[in-house]
Amino acid sequence: MIKKERDHFNLLCDIGDLSALLTESSDIESFLQSAVAMVSRYLNADVCSIYLYDEKSDDLVLKATVGLNPSAVGRIRMKPGEGLVGKTFEMLRPIREPAAALNPNFKYFKEANEDRFESFLSVPIQRGVRKIGVMAVQHEKQDYFTEIDVVVLRALASQLAGTVENARLMLDLHNSAPRQPAPSSVSDMFESLRFVKGQSASGGYAFAASAVFKRSHGTLLEKDDAEEDGIYSLEDFYRAVHKTAEQLVEFQSRLAERLIESASLIFDAHFMILKDAQFINKIVKQIMEGISPPRAVKEVAGHYIRIFSSSPNTYIREKVNDMEDLAGRILKNLYNWSSDDEAFCEDRIVTAGELYPSEMLKLASEDVKGVILVSGGVTSHVSILARSLKIPLIIADRPDLLNLPEGTPILLDAEIGNIYVRPSAQVIRQFENRKSSEKKTESFKAVMSPITHTHDGVRICLMANINLLSELPGARELKAEGIGLYRTEFPFLIRPTFPSEEEQFLIYRRLVDEMAGQEITIRTLDVGGDKTLAYSDATGGSNPELGLRSIRFSLRFRDIFEQQLRAILRAAADTENVRIMFPMISSIDEFREARQVLSDCIAALEREKIPHHPGPAVGMMLELPSVMELIHDFAQEADFFSIGTNDFVQYLIGVDRTNEKVAEYYRPYHPSVLRSLAKIVKAVTEAGKDISVCGEMAHETEYLPFLLGIGIRKLSADPQFLPMLQKRISEMTIAEAQAHAKSLLEKSTIKEIREQMYPE
Repeated sequence: MIKKERDHFNLLCDIGDLSALLTESSDIESFLQSAVAMVSRYLNADVCSIYLYDEKSDDLVLKATVGLNPSAVGRIRMKPGEGLVGKTFEMLRPIREPAAALNPNFKYFKEANEDRFESFLSVPIQRGVRKIGVMAVQHEKQDYFTEIDVVVLRALASQLAGTVENARLMLDLHNSAPRQPAPSSVSDMFESLRFVKGQSASGGYAFAASAVFKRSHGTLLEKDDAEEDGIYSLEDFYRAVHKTAEQLVEFQSRLAERLIESASLIFDAHFMILKDAQFINKIVKQIMEGISPPRAVKEVAGHYIRIFSSSPNTYIREKVNDMEDLAGRILKNLYNWSSDDEAFCEDRIVTAGELYPSEMLKLASEDVKGVILVSGGVTSHVSILARSLKIPLIIADRPDLLNLPEGTPILLDAEIGNIYVRPSAQVIRQFENRKSSEKKTESFKAVMSPITHTHDGVRICLMANINLLSELPGARELKAEGIGLYRTEFPFLIRPTFPSEEEQFLIYRRLVDEMAGQEITIRTLDVGGDKTLAYSDATGGSNPELGLRSIRFSLRFRDIFEQQLRAILRAAADTENVRIMFPMISSIDEFREARQVLSDCIAALEREKIPHHPGPAVGMMLELPSVMELIHDFAQEADFFSIGTNDFVQYLIGVDRTNEKVAEYYRPYHPSVLRSLAKIVKAVTEAGKDISVCGEMAHETEYLPFLLGIGIRKLSADPQFLPMLQKRISEMTIAEAQAHAKSLLEKSTIKEIREQMYPE
């Protein structure tokens, strides 16, 4: 691909164009029409059309077109497999024809007026495993479209997929099921809440007065207060809708700045509801019939909420929060509540039943010190946001926390999930000591050396584990020598569905740009176990830790795997420093199959003439006991290795590390664990391959002498631990570490090892 073509292709990845496409459209139909117009311009095509799949009728329906007869919109329908469009949808692959009418699958529609168009190109529109529709372009010249056009059209369809899916959802709703009926002493409390054990969702510490979160607008839907209905006009309603749209644009912009992974229009569902003519018209009709605007908003929003709630589709049910949030905002703007309400949560610890992502952003802007959620999950969108925004967050199944009086002193230890209500002087003192220790750690930043040596001069490489791109500045500040582990699952967890190849490309490209010249190890998708996807039940089951997780999931859903690998390869086109690592490998066969998928992606990108890395180093995580007897064979197969000690310990000694009932049995210093690690490191280093440790043992200083003693020379940990690691490493010699490791490996009981590691 020549430079001009490459620049043109990369231009497609500018999210600004797509944001404007959505925010500047007056309704859903105009959005779809703007989309086909934009695509036709990019490809210089005479025709561009979008067909959306109607699940109820099992039809692909023409929903927008440039070049065909506009009156054909809504009239042209095809079954999956019918015509070139239907074949594209059925097979989920592009179709390119130099003269479409000569293909036996071509289906002629007289009402389309497409007789003069010869060349044809179509690509599927999909989000992960969800089929959405087809995008097609046509041209009067024969054999007009090239392989480059196939690539560009696929990229555009991929970028538009999420927003088009929300558009289809709103269009389909109007044929949905009928309306369902609406669902018809203090001292003792302090004593029971004095200490609450929760689950850490975002680490950190906080000590501040409490504030119970009262949704400023969402609860308005539940209120039936005639006084609040007041006297409002239709013009007031339109003003409220316009102001709401402006607020959503601002939120999207703020979120994209603070959380790069969300750059795929995280509020597009809100926009689609707001731009749905039937939604707005239903409200307008009621207002014109004499119903007050607030009452009309509540009635229509309630109707949609009941439809969403009764859907068997999990994805649609999750839209209840979107509708509540949007309708509440319209009401708040209708009542003309000030957007500059007093920041009640400033310097507070907020307790809440639930939070919308937009509300978490608002809390961050008001300098909230910490958050306690009494519902939700550690992998929810709000939890991911909290981590990125560095807000301590604990999830605790204790609704009675919402009854605490305003201003109650609360101490959060979100590192381990502890909540102290009205903490004692002793607890506060322990907390202050920790804060002092943290400040000392902070002071290490200034003296951090870019290179780490033991006391006797042996070189040790310190790398950073990264979850979100917002952590990269911290890694650079602490002079990490590269990224030893980039966990790619977080962009999957933060979205309502699988991110497309283009969305992933943007993220990986940013990662490569920000760590230019340094080694970057990207681990492919590691979902399952305690990292479940809300929009996919494939990783569930009665025992998810032993289920379809990590590389098994990727190999089962090869299309998702290929999209991720292609995105990584493309992002690494201009660097030799990116490595790809497969998680949870259990056999040589599995590793070879995964590597073959990577080779197939490289070959496909080569055919498509898309810039990409021609052959990155390919490694694997060592996490399963099954690798032990094959470690010498693996050492000949993989280019590098990283030991994920968390899962390795869990599976080797059969202990669920997240289960408090058996937490005492989770011992990384178990003699079998130590001897297995020593055996692995010996086999890999003898084969001349690179090996690192990236699990929790890498940052737990009590294990440093052992790891260095068995031959580990590369450690990867969360950036915050790097100063402490460098300081400890600089204080020890390799001779001391080897003697310590040798002594531990000679012991066969947990008791003996514990006594050596933790002498009283």
